[in-house]
Amino acid sequence: MRRFAAVAVLGIMLAAAPTFAQGTPAPVPPAPAGQQPAPKPAPPATPPAQIAPPPTATPRPFPEGAKIAYINIQRVANESGEGKTLTAKVQALVQKKQAEANDKNKALQADQQKLQSGGSVLSDAARAELEKKIERQNVDIQRMTQDAQQEVQELQQELQNEFQRKLLPIVQKVFDEKGLHILFSAADAGIVLADPGLDITNEVIKRFDAGAPAATPAAKPPATKPPLN
Repeated sequence: MRRFAAVAVLGIMLAAAPTFAQGTPAPVPPAPAGQQPAPKPAPPATPPAQIAPPPTATPRPFPEGAKIAYINIQRVANESGEGKTLTAKVQALVQKKQAEANDKNKALQADQQKLQSGGSVLSDAARAELEKKIERQNVDIQRMTQDAQQEVQELQQELQNEFQRKLLPIVQKVFDEKGLHILFSAADAGIVLADPGLDITNEVIKRFDAGAPAATPAAKPPATKPPLN
């Protein structure tokens, strides 16, 4: 009698789905029929020591006359109201797919139990039909895993585009107001040391949560020359 391992990888794959601003990992392939999934490695006996985060310091003012700044886009995605809203949309889809996977896995496990406990009660024809049904269920769950990953990735990409479309005008506004020449991405620029005051992330988050860029300060009128005597 053939035995079929239950496929429950969709819930595992999506449980750790990252926020919309990051990529989605590849799914774990389902265990082939007749094989048990490989056991997970045991966790280390002593977990590595956690380094306590440094205390939050008072924000440094932007250096007067500075023409270079940097921004942490991931922080904007994680901390802004818009970013949290978009992340919640991904999480809602993940939870929906997990529920669908759980339903299919319960049905598969019930048929597996029926096959294993049937013994001599099932006729050869009934046993063969049940085995075919379980094979189809394994294939369906594998396809569901792939389709769910694709759907989550597509939603993440859509939300990334929406996030950037809303964020870039705000970043441009801050850039222009400060008279910057260059703005670096903190995650990509390879910055080793920098004045914390050059970080405009907090200001961008405030503008983002306010719903619209703040107005640019009015330009000073040109100085008038004294009349000639």
